[in-house]
Amino acid sequence: MKEQTIQFGPQITTDLSQAVAREWLETNGLGGWASSTLAGAHTRRYHGLLVVATRPPVGRMVLLSKLDETLVLDSGSVELSCNLYPGAVHPQGYHYLKSFTLGPFPTFTYESEAWTLRKTLAMIHGEHTLVLRYELLRAPGPAQLELRPFFAGRDYHQLTRANPHIQPQAQFDQEVLRFQAYEGQPEVHLLVPGGHFAPVSDWYYNHLYPREAERGLDYSEDLFTCGILRCPLEVGKPLILMASTADPRGRDGGALLASEAQRRAGLATAADPLIRQLSLAADQFLVRRGDARHTLVAGYHWFTDWGRDTMISLPGICLVTGRHAQARSILQAFAEHLSQGMIPNRFPDAGEEPEYNTADATLWFFVAVYKYLQYTQDREFVRQLWLALQEIIDWHQRGTRYQIRVDQDGLLSAGEPGVQLTWMDAKVGDWVVTPRQGKAVEINALWYNALRIMEELAGLFEPTRAQEYGALASQVSARFGEVFWNEEQGFLYDVVDSETCDPSLRPNQLLALSLPFPLLEGERALAVFAAVDRHLLTPCGLRSLAPGEPGYRPRCEGPPWERDGAYHQGTVWTWLLGPFITALVRLHGEEGRARAQGLIEGLEPHLSEAGIGTLSEIFDAEPPFVPRGCIAQAWSVGEILRAYHEDVLQQGPPRRLS
Repeated sequence: MKEQTIQFGPQITTDLSQAVAREWLETNGLGGWASSTLAGAHTRRYHGLLVVATRPPVGRMVLLSKLDETLVLDSGSVELSCNLYPGAVHPQGYHYLKSFTLGPFPTFTYESEAWTLRKTLAMIHGEHTLVLRYELLRAPGPAQLELRPFFAGRDYHQLTRANPHIQPQAQFDQEVLRFQAYEGQPEVHLLVPGGHFAPVSDWYYNHLYPREAERGLDYSEDLFTCGILRCPLEVGKPLILMASTADPRGRDGGALLASEAQRRAGLATAADPLIRQLSLAADQFLVRRGDARHTLVAGYHWFTDWGRDTMISLPGICLVTGRHAQARSILQAFAEHLSQGMIPNRFPDAGEEPEYNTADATLWFFVAVYKYLQYTQDREFVRQLWLALQEIIDWHQRGTRYQIRVDQDGLLSAGEPGVQLTWMDAKVGDWVVTPRQGKAVEINALWYNALRIMEELAGLFEPTRAQEYGALASQVSARFGEVFWNEEQGFLYDVVDSETCDPSLRPNQLLALSLPFPLLEGERALAVFAAVDRHLLTPCGLRSLAPGEPGYRPRCEGPPWERDGAYHQGTVWTWLLGPFITALVRLHGEEGRARAQGLIEGLEPHLSEAGIGTLSEIFDAEPPFVPRGCIAQAWSVGEILRAYHEDVLQQGPPRRLS
């Protein structure tokens, strides 16, 4: 990347199959967004121009789905939008889309021989407001822009069908269109300077969303329109619209755009343009929880905040990028929900009580706290967490939910039938795809790190307990190699219980090399890394299971039961490149750093492949490594940023506390 922009020319933008394969995303720091494809045709139920979080970051609703745009000239009308219908694409405005640029806002340039129109849009941070800027760069004379708004008025997981319950009338007064689809929903305010409104209520049927069809889900939706907005366009006089849940009258949309551009410029200060772009991508995941706290959205478009994802992502998303206050707020928010020695696995969409079905999120919490202290030296805040951290250790020693407990040999065991507690958490009905009851290798690497971290923190806050935690850690260290080393294959067992040892070659063992306190060194460490390197590494991340292993699946596609069956059975995960790079540099020094730089640079083409400017959640396990899952995933972005900063640049904090 030579510049801090991502650009597409007509070879992509005017090719429908290419244009709908690439998605742009604008977020607002509240859990809401605007998002669609380059062509303007929605391909997911999650696409929309004003998707709001009614209880940040949850309670998401698609309010304003889209605006169909028509440029009206003396010579005739040109439809610029695009919709997918059964057997038809209408309109086909992508034929006029000559370029798309992300830098930092999505910008679309439409043109013919006689005219050029540029559209820029941005979500404003901290509010449910979208700003759209239309600029007529050249035209044979005065023009008009016609806008037909389409409303969904639904939960973001659902789809709308034509029904008699929608409120058909909109109000238009002082250049603002107001529309509330259903009673009790937020009202949409659409400011159209110089605009006029012609009310015509109607349903448009069977908008098709092919990405939903590919996922084996319902994929057809009816959208409601309340009429047509018309506003004048003149060369050299930009038209700035706003769509918001609050009345935008009296606000300067141009100033909002300029302020948002300045805010983003302050986030992207790295010398490397790839890292600058990933720093902007990181900003999309950091959102407000309620009025007083922050959290990290795990992925767009359908995830909320998950404990495991948040703790893994936090160093790269917050600490490397200098968002220390937000990191503190996130840690505090999860600490406030501590229960029986566990932080939540996730906060449900509808705001119910948190779920605690995880064996690893709480242990990643120790790593996140430790990293926070390393980066900030904020001992006072960590001191406030000290009793909570001790409580976690105590609960794990005596046993907490889901049979999570320390065994007599000091190793941590977890699990009960029908429950999946590790990050390999796919479950279809009663089928746990990757059952990992017993002693999982990464869980014990995390448990060891939690104890070593407690040993160091005790040295700061309660020195009399440092030896106690150190002894527990040493017990784990001594027993770990005895239990997990697979002498026959030369790497670690994935899970061990009282009866069996799972010899599957998976990437989980990598954490025994990459966490702040490694459990393996020397020849065994080199052997484990070599096995992972040889069989699991791809250009996009690490496979979750080695080819040739029982149950290996090369593609993650199809309906939910097929996708979930492949989710951790070979599917490539980008976030695992972070631990891989850390282990690579630790074991191979300067040679490893040079190779790590190449691995990160190898991700650059993907920034233009699926979610523009960001990193996907997963990929197929075999070439061409098709991106799947969320188009933007927090731990994918976070772990690349962390590994680049700490391992490639060697600019991380001291590995031990002073």
